[in-house]
Amino acid sequence: MSERKTAGELQLKAAADPTKYDPIEIAYALCQDIIPQAYKCAHDSRHRWDEDEFFVVMIIAGDPLLKNIRRHKFFDYPYLPSPRPEQICFLYNKHTDQMKRLWSLPKAETMALLSEQTIVDKKWLQTKRWVDAFYNLKFWEHIRKEHGISHLSEHEYLEANRQKFIDAGSKESDTLVSEPFDFSKIKVEHIANTKTARTE
Repeated sequence: MSERKTAGELQLKAAADPTKYDPIEIAYALCQDIIPQAYKCAHDSRHRWDEDEFFVVMIIAGDPLLKNIRRHKFFDYPYLPSPRPEQICFLYNKHTDQMKRLWSLPKAETMALLSEQTIVDKKWLQTKRWVDAFYNLKFWEHIRKEHGISHLSEHEYLEANRQKFIDAGSKESDTLVSEPFDFSKIKVEHIANTKTARTE
């Protein structure tokens, strides 16, 4: 069985390749594994949440040492996640085993550029709406309206249930409370001089 090449070895091989590749083909190749990996994350996480639906989020991360490396990191989340650059968010339904893309945000530089544009190409219209909602601090409201969902963000959920959590926290517990340590019980019989201490 042959060993897998490291990321560094693959980067050196790619850097030495003189072939010119079509950017569209590269983009399709980069996207091919996203949906299978998102489903893998959802299937691995479905036992964790009692809710019928939860979110699967993909973050695109770079590498501090290997400049051309791009990592796709997936995680599951019970609330609407906070939007951030280079993020894709899916809503997964356990019963139907279906996944719906809610948004995908590009790099921070691209987001800033899109927010300044008044007219964009058709292929950027949806992203432009997401970016504008992001900068106008109306992102979750926009996503709920666009997809007809009512899920809350973590902040909104905690605010909506604040009193319930306060009441639950103020109830008396049957568990015993530990007593604080009494430092007055410590006595020093002899102080050793560290310069004359021996290890024998």
